[in-house]
Amino acid sequence: MILVTGGTGLVGSHLLYELAGKNEKLRAIMRSSSDIGKVRKVFGYYSDKAEADMLFNRIEWVTADINDIPSLDLAFKDITQVYHSAALVSFDPSDEKKLRKINIEGTANIVNLCIENKIKKLCYVSSVAAIGSALNNSKPDENSKWNPEENHNDYAISKYGAEIEVWRSTQEGVDAVIVNPGVIIGPGFWNSVSGKIFSKIDKGLNYHFPKVTGFVGVKDVVKSMIALMNSSIKNEQFIIVSENLSFETVLKESARNMGKPEPDKKLQKWMIALGWIFQKIGSWFGRNRQITRDAINGLYEQTYFDNSKVKEKLNFDFTPMSEVLKETAKFYKIDKNS
Repeated sequence: MILVTGGTGLVGSHLLYELAGKNEKLRAIMRSSSDIGKVRKVFGYYSDKAEADMLFNRIEWVTADINDIPSLDLAFKDITQVYHSAALVSFDPSDEKKLRKINIEGTANIVNLCIENKIKKLCYVSSVAAIGSALNNSKPDENSKWNPEENHNDYAISKYGAEIEVWRSTQEGVDAVIVNPGVIIGPGFWNSVSGKIFSKIDKGLNYHFPKVTGFVGVKDVVKSMIALMNSSIKNEQFIIVSENLSFETVLKESARNMGKPEPDKKLQKWMIALGWIFQKIGSWFGRNRQITRDAINGLYEQTYFDNSKVKEKLNFDFTPMSEVLKETAKFYKIDKNS
């Protein structure tokens, strides 16, 4: 039986759909506050109602939390493979303790139970944020070394810390693979992470910014995960990026696909800095502060990731981001009109 953590998120829901379609025996973890209706909605994007219901009903849901050992013990019964996609994504400095608690300590709990239950293979969903910087102006790849002296945000630190826990499992007899996706684009979660690209454009987004980073469709992420888990590959990590694009390109193309005006104004550093000043003052009075100096500089960075390893090892072909953005915009419009 396969266990999926984070099953009610973007990656987890699409992963469950792919696995259910392969007639796998599935168990998924959900928190008491989770909405599994969103997972059923994702299934409905790709299948008619009868098939979506049939696939969705193949999932055995277990209420558990990756920081609650007793509930995890029950979830691990009769499990042979684990896909660990549960995580907190936040760039708010006030969430530092939560990020460490969920992403590092939670992963350590999953690893410990994998070791205890002699799990055959573990797949961990990390991020390109945990990939080290490249040298000599080359593209960062899986061999790029993490430099603790560099300015890393709390999210990146927590994902790197979680990777260390996964590597620990490989020393204790558990085969593992780590995937490091770029910005994941896909439908169903319009008020979180990358889904906000589409909801903000719909409401009227005027500004773009030049940051360049790796982007990938969610279906490519889960297909690469399944392929790695079903292969003989073990104890390796893989950058999962379809294309390196600027946010300007992604925002403008998404707007065109949605029939909305393209954001045509470049966000200037002084505009963000002014917002940082006001948020800094607000933090003195207990308000959360999401804009940091590093975040401001990060909006102008250009990082081009090397995806050649997964393409060569799996003979993997990525879906062009133009197709991913078009399909995601289509589903956004369907949800909005339904």
